[in-house]
Amino acid sequence: MSLVKYEILNKVAEVQSFTKAADQLGLTQSAVSHAISRLEKEFGFDLIHRSRSGVKLTEDGHIMLRSMRKVLSAEELLQQEAANILGVTRGTVRIGLISTISTSWMPNIIHMMEQNYPAITIELREGDYYEIDRWLINGEIDCGFMNRTSSKQFDFMPLKRDWLLCIVSSKSPLYYMNEVDLRDIEQEQFIMPSYKGTNDVLTIFEKYGVKPTIRFNLYDENGIMSMVKHHLGISILPQLGISQLPSNVRALPLKQESFRTIGLATKQKLSPAAQKFVEVLKQWLEKNEVDLTNE
Repeated sequence: MSLVKYEILNKVAEVQSFTKAADQLGLTQSAVSHAISRLEKEFGFDLIHRSRSGVKLTEDGHIMLRSMRKVLSAEELLQQEAANILGVTRGTVRIGLISTISTSWMPNIIHMMEQNYPAITIELREGDYYEIDRWLINGEIDCGFMNRTSSKQFDFMPLKRDWLLCIVSSKSPLYYMNEVDLRDIEQEQFIMPSYKGTNDVLTIFEKYGVKPTIRFNLYDENGIMSMVKHHLGISILPQLGISQLPSNVRALPLKQESFRTIGLATKQKLSPAAQKFVEVLKQWLEKNEVDLTNE
C-alpha cells in the first residue's frame, strides 16, 4: 500500500492538483486526498500545502518525495529485471525532451519501440535544458536529451552536431551573403533565443567576443521565426529547429564554426527498458545517417 501512496504523492507533485492526479491515476479525488492524509499522519508532518491556487509540496514534502522516487525507481527496476529474466522486456521509460527532438526524431523512434518492444511504455516530458537536468537529478525521468549534463552522476552520450544558422529576412543587409560573420551581427537588431540552462547562442558570442544588440528575448522558436519574418531583427537557431522557412527568410551558415552537441544524458544504472530505448535510438540514428559525434 505504501508504494501506491508514494505514486499518488509523486503524481500530485507533478500536476499540482488532486483532481488531475486522480484522473491520471484512475482514482477518485477522495482516494487521492485520503492517501496523502494517511502519509502525513504516518510521517507526523505536512507534505502538501493546500490553497485556493492549488496544491504544492512543502519543504519537508520535497525531501520525502526525493526518497520516495528512489523507492519507486528501485521497484520499477526490480519488476523489469524479473521480466527480463523471463525473456520479456517490459516497463516504463521516462524521457525528457527539448522541442526540436520532439518534432524531428521522437515520432519515428516511438514507432520503432512499439514495433520491437510493445510491452514498454514511453512517457515524454518536454522542457529546456535546465528543466531536464532538474528532472534527472530529482529522479523524475530516466534519460533526457540535452547539450551537456551538469552532474557527474549521469552519463552523457553525444549524438549529433546540430549546426547553428543565422536567420535573416529580405530587409537585412545580410540576406544576400553566402555566410555570416558573427561580428556582422553586432550591426543588427538581434532576437535572442532565451531558455534556462547552457545557452548555445550566448556561448558562441562569449567565445568570439561578440556583443549583439538584443531587441527581444524569446523562448519559442516559432515566435522567433515570426519576428524575423516581420523584419523585427535577426536571430540564430539550430538547424533541427528550422522545419520550414518563410519565403522572405534565409538560414545562413556562420563563418565561425558554430554548433550545439545534442546528446542523451542517462542514469549510470539503466533499467532493461531504458537500455532498449537507447539501443533503438542508436539504430534509428545510424539508419538515418545522423552522426554519432565524439565531441
